[in-house]
Amino acid sequence: MNLSKVLSLVFLVVAIGLGYLLWKGVDDVVEEEKKIALTEAAIIEKLQMLRDAELAYQASNGKYASSWDSLKMFIQTGRIWLIQRTETTKLLEYGKEEITVEFDTLGSVPVIDSLFNERKYPDFNLETLAVVPGSGGKQFEFFADKVERNSYEISVFEIRDPAPINPKRRMNNNEKALKVGSRTDASTEGNWK
Repeated sequence: MNLSKVLSLVFLVVAIGLGYLLWKGVDDVVEEEKKIALTEAAIIEKLQMLRDAELAYQASNGKYASSWDSLKMFIQTGRIWLIQRTETTKLLEYGKEEITVEFDTLGSVPVIDSLFNERKYPDFNLETLAVVPGSGGKQFEFFADKVERNSYEISVFEIRDPAPINPKRRMNNNEKALKVGSRTDASTEGNWK
């Protein structure tokens, strides 16, 4: 075997090795992005469930739950009242309308059955609702308070991921971590939209 054949074989092996390393590097990045996307989708679903529970808690108690324990207790034992509203409009002689509104309480349903029924969430587990998916058991951070806006006191809440899996969300002390609600505004939206 002459030198050119040996060098050709060496370069071929090196080229195949470098090609594999390049493919593997790109494949690892794509797989990591898929894993991040799946984990964030699970986190978003839990944040939406927690938002629904917070809104029901606020409707029943006039404020938001400031801890997981109080929200969990409400989900387990709380009730949502079913209220029927009927309006009747009566036309008066001089062309003006008189509207009468009546409210009738029809009954109540348990919060857990109303918000987290098996049809909507077949794998619902209350014990793991506050656990961040993919975090190794860390719980969401809960915050609830009242802030003043235009001389009115409004209730606010925020539930956020304490340790984002996505490196882009970890920048600036987890500033862009997935969250629902706001500590300063009357918002119940999530920051993933």
